[in-house]
Amino acid sequence: MLRVTDTGTGMDAETQKHIFEPFFTTKEQAKGTGLGLATVYGVIKQSGGYISVNSALGHGTTFEIYLQQVHVAPEMEQQTLEPDDLCEGTETVLLVEDEESLRTLTRDALLESNYTILEASDGLEALEIARQHKGPIHLLLTDVVMPRMSGPALAKQLAIQNPEVKVLFMSGYTGNTYKNESVEAASILRKPFTRRDLNQKVREVLENRSKSPVTEI
Repeated sequence: MLRVTDTGTGMDAETQKHIFEPFFTTKEQAKGTGLGLATVYGVIKQSGGYISVNSALGHGTTFEIYLQQVHVAPEMEQQTLEPDDLCEGTETVLLVEDEESLRTLTRDALLESNYTILEASDGLEALEIARQHKGPIHLLLTDVVMPRMSGPALAKQLAIQNPEVKVLFMSGYTGNTYKNESVEAASILRKPFTRRDLNQKVREVLENRSKSPVTEI
Protein backbone atom coordinates (compact mmCIF):
# COMPACT_ATOMS: atom_id res chain seq x y z
CA MET A 1 0.00 0.00 0.00
CA LEU A 2 1.23 3.47 -0.91
CA ARG A 3 -0.12 6.39 1.12
CA VAL A 4 0.11 10.00 -0.12
CA THR A 5 -0.91 12.78 2.27
CA ASP A 6 -0.98 16.55 1.86
CA THR A 7 -1.71 19.46 4.19
CA GLY A 8 -3.94 21.38 1.80
CA THR A 9 -7.45 22.74 2.19
CA GLY A 10 -9.08 19.33 1.84
CA MET A 11 -12.31 18.42 0.05
CA ASP A 12 -15.94 18.19 1.10
CA ALA A 13 -17.97 15.01 0.61
CA GLU A 14 -19.63 16.21 -2.61
CA THR A 15 -16.29 16.99 -4.26
CA GLN A 16 -14.92 13.59 -3.27
CA LYS A 17 -17.76 11.90 -5.17
CA HIS A 18 -16.47 13.29 -8.48
CA ILE A 19 -12.67 13.46 -8.19
CA PHE A 20 -12.05 10.36 -10.34
CA GLU A 21 -14.34 11.54 -13.17
CA PRO A 22 -12.69 12.65 -16.43
CA PHE A 23 -12.84 16.42 -16.95
CA PHE A 24 -13.91 17.15 -13.36
CA THR A 25 -12.09 20.14 -11.87
CA THR A 26 -12.48 22.47 -8.92
CA LYS A 27 -10.59 25.24 -10.69
CA GLU A 28 -12.09 28.28 -12.35
CA GLN A 29 -12.47 28.40 -16.11
CA ALA A 30 -9.10 28.80 -17.89
CA LYS A 31 -7.29 28.19 -14.58
CA GLY A 32 -6.74 24.47 -15.08
CA THR A 33 -8.03 21.37 -16.81
CA GLY A 34 -8.70 18.87 -14.04
CA LEU A 35 -7.22 17.01 -11.12
CA GLY A 36 -5.59 14.29 -13.22
CA LEU A 37 -7.05 11.64 -10.91
CA ALA A 38 -8.98 9.96 -13.73
CA THR A 39 -5.62 8.96 -15.18
CA VAL A 40 -4.36 7.76 -11.80
CA TYR A 41 -7.55 5.75 -11.27
CA GLY A 42 -7.28 4.16 -14.73
CA VAL A 43 -3.64 3.12 -14.30
CA ILE A 44 -4.29 1.62 -10.87
CA LYS A 45 -7.36 -0.31 -12.05
CA GLN A 46 -5.48 -1.63 -15.08
CA SER A 47 -2.84 -2.91 -12.65
CA GLY A 48 -5.45 -4.76 -10.61
CA GLY A 49 -5.28 -2.30 -7.73
CA TYR A 50 -7.54 -0.02 -5.73
CA ILE A 51 -7.41 3.62 -4.58
CA SER A 52 -9.25 5.27 -1.70
CA VAL A 53 -9.46 8.87 -0.50
CA ASN A 54 -9.92 10.35 2.97
CA SER A 55 -10.35 14.12 3.19
CA ALA A 56 -12.13 16.85 5.11
CA LEU A 57 -12.23 20.61 4.68
CA GLY A 58 -9.34 22.20 6.50
CA HIS A 59 -7.60 18.90 7.22
CA GLY A 60 -5.84 17.95 3.99
CA THR A 61 -6.24 14.80 1.92
CA THR A 62 -4.88 11.27 2.10
CA PHE A 63 -4.90 8.81 -0.81
CA GLU A 64 -4.18 5.14 -0.24
CA ILE A 65 -3.19 3.04 -3.26
CA TYR A 66 -3.36 -0.74 -2.96
CA LEU A 67 -1.47 -2.88 -5.46
CA GLN A 68 -1.21 -6.63 -5.76
CA GLN A 69 1.68 -8.18 -3.86
CA VAL A 70 4.37 -9.91 -5.91
CA HIS A 71 6.18 -12.74 -4.13
CA VAL A 72 8.69 -13.57 -6.85
CA ALA A 73 10.83 -10.95 -8.53
CA PRO A 74 10.19 -10.99 -12.29
CA GLU A 75 13.05 -11.68 -14.63
CA MET A 76 13.95 -8.49 -16.45
CA GLU A 77 14.70 -9.07 -20.09
CA GLN A 78 16.85 -6.43 -21.72
CA GLN A 79 15.19 -5.26 -24.91
CA THR A 80 16.73 -3.22 -27.67
CA LEU A 81 14.76 -1.39 -30.31
CA GLU A 82 15.65 -2.17 -33.87
CA PRO A 83 15.53 0.72 -36.36
CA ASP A 84 12.34 -0.67 -37.90
CA ASP A 85 10.65 -0.68 -34.48
CA LEU A 86 11.13 3.07 -34.15
CA CYS A 87 9.09 3.81 -37.28
CA GLU A 88 11.08 6.84 -38.29
CA GLY A 89 9.70 9.55 -40.57
CA THR A 90 10.49 12.91 -42.09
CA GLU A 91 7.13 14.67 -41.73
CA THR A 92 6.35 17.83 -39.79
CA VAL A 93 4.42 17.30 -36.55
CA LEU A 94 2.66 20.03 -34.59
CA LEU A 95 2.88 18.89 -30.95
CA VAL A 96 0.46 20.53 -28.51
CA GLU A 97 0.61 19.60 -24.81
CA ASP A 98 0.15 21.88 -21.79
CA GLU A 99 2.18 19.64 -19.48
CA GLU A 100 5.74 20.82 -20.14
CA SER A 101 7.56 17.67 -19.00
CA LEU A 102 5.43 15.40 -21.17
CA ARG A 103 5.73 17.77 -24.11
CA THR A 104 9.52 17.75 -23.78
CA LEU A 105 9.73 13.94 -23.62
CA THR A 106 7.40 13.54 -26.60
CA ARG A 107 9.27 16.16 -28.61
CA ASP A 108 12.66 14.57 -27.94
CA ALA A 109 11.39 11.11 -28.90
CA LEU A 110 10.02 12.37 -32.20
CA LEU A 111 13.15 14.40 -32.95
CA GLU A 112 15.23 11.27 -32.47
CA SER A 113 13.02 9.62 -35.08
CA ASN A 114 13.85 12.41 -37.58
CA TYR A 115 10.51 14.27 -37.50
CA THR A 116 10.40 18.06 -37.73
CA ILE A 117 8.64 19.31 -34.61
CA LEU A 118 6.61 22.45 -34.00
CA GLU A 119 5.49 22.68 -30.38
CA ALA A 120 2.93 24.68 -28.44
CA SER A 121 1.57 24.68 -24.90
CA ASP A 122 -2.07 25.26 -25.87
CA GLY A 123 -4.43 25.50 -28.83
CA LEU A 124 -4.26 29.24 -29.41
CA GLU A 125 -0.47 29.19 -29.48
CA ALA A 126 -0.60 26.23 -31.85
CA LEU A 127 -2.84 28.09 -34.30
CA GLU A 128 -0.46 31.05 -34.33
CA ILE A 129 2.53 28.78 -34.91
CA ALA A 130 0.71 27.05 -37.74
CA ARG A 131 -0.21 30.41 -39.30
CA GLN A 132 3.42 31.53 -39.32
CA HIS A 133 4.82 28.20 -40.52
CA LYS A 134 5.66 28.33 -44.22
CA GLY A 135 5.78 24.63 -44.97
CA PRO A 136 3.21 21.83 -44.65
CA ILE A 137 2.04 20.38 -41.33
CA HIS A 138 1.45 16.67 -41.77
CA LEU A 139 0.23 15.73 -38.29
CA LEU A 140 -1.39 17.44 -35.32
CA LEU A 141 -0.46 15.54 -32.14
CA THR A 142 -2.47 17.13 -29.36
CA ASP A 143 -3.77 16.55 -25.86
CA VAL A 144 -7.56 16.44 -25.58
CA VAL A 145 -8.13 18.71 -22.56
CA MET A 146 -6.08 21.92 -22.37
CA PRO A 147 -6.48 25.49 -21.10
CA ARG A 148 -8.08 28.06 -23.42
CA MET A 149 -8.86 25.60 -26.24
CA SER A 150 -9.46 21.85 -26.29
CA GLY A 151 -7.70 19.48 -28.65
CA PRO A 152 -10.81 18.77 -30.76
CA ALA A 153 -11.54 22.50 -31.09
CA LEU A 154 -7.94 23.08 -32.17
CA ALA A 155 -8.15 20.27 -34.74
CA LYS A 156 -11.29 21.80 -36.23
CA GLN A 157 -9.70 25.25 -36.53
CA LEU A 158 -6.41 23.90 -37.89
CA ALA A 159 -8.23 21.91 -40.57
CA ILE A 160 -9.50 25.20 -42.00
CA GLN A 161 -5.91 26.37 -42.55
CA ASN A 162 -4.50 22.91 -43.36
CA PRO A 163 -7.20 20.64 -44.83
CA GLU A 164 -4.77 17.75 -45.35
CA VAL A 165 -3.50 17.61 -41.76
CA LYS A 166 -3.86 14.29 -39.92
CA VAL A 167 -4.88 14.31 -36.24
CA LEU A 168 -3.77 12.13 -33.33
CA PHE A 169 -5.13 12.84 -29.85
CA MET A 170 -3.27 12.04 -26.63
CA SER A 171 -5.41 11.23 -23.61
CA GLY A 172 -4.97 9.74 -20.18
CA TYR A 173 -8.69 9.16 -19.69
CA THR A 174 -9.95 5.60 -19.82
CA GLY A 175 -13.17 4.35 -21.34
CA ASN A 176 -15.29 6.38 -23.72
CA THR A 177 -16.22 9.28 -21.44
CA TYR A 178 -15.33 12.37 -23.44
CA LYS A 179 -18.62 14.25 -22.98
CA ASN A 180 -18.69 17.10 -25.49
CA GLU A 181 -15.17 16.65 -26.81
CA SER A 182 -16.35 14.38 -29.71
CA VAL A 183 -13.23 12.30 -29.95
CA GLU A 184 -14.84 8.86 -29.58
CA ALA A 185 -14.20 7.99 -33.24
CA ALA A 186 -10.78 9.62 -33.42
CA SER A 187 -7.28 8.15 -33.36
CA ILE A 188 -6.15 8.23 -29.73
CA LEU A 189 -2.78 7.55 -28.12
CA ARG A 190 -3.41 6.52 -24.52
CA LYS A 191 -1.27 7.98 -21.75
CA PRO A 192 1.07 6.82 -20.37
CA PHE A 193 2.78 5.62 -23.55
CA THR A 194 6.22 4.35 -24.47
CA ARG A 195 8.47 5.68 -27.18
CA ARG A 196 7.59 2.65 -29.31
CA ASP A 197 3.85 3.27 -28.77
CA LEU A 198 4.30 6.89 -29.82
CA ASN A 199 6.27 6.18 -32.98
CA GLN A 200 4.06 3.33 -34.12
CA LYS A 201 0.85 5.31 -33.63
CA VAL A 202 2.25 8.37 -35.38
CA ARG A 203 3.23 6.27 -38.40
CA GLU A 204 -0.12 4.52 -38.33
CA VAL A 205 -2.03 7.77 -38.56
CA LEU A 206 0.30 9.37 -41.10
CA GLU A 207 0.02 6.32 -43.36
CA ASN A 208 -3.76 6.03 -42.90
CA ARG A 209 -3.43 2.66 -41.19
CA SER A 210 -5.43 3.65 -38.11
CA LYS A 211 -8.42 1.40 -37.40
CA SER A 212 -10.25 4.42 -35.95
CA PRO A 213 -9.76 7.34 -38.32
CA VAL A 214 -10.73 10.83 -37.32
CA THR A 215 -14.29 11.14 -38.55
CA GLU A 216 -15.60 13.93 -36.36
CA ILE A 217 -13.92 16.78 -34.52
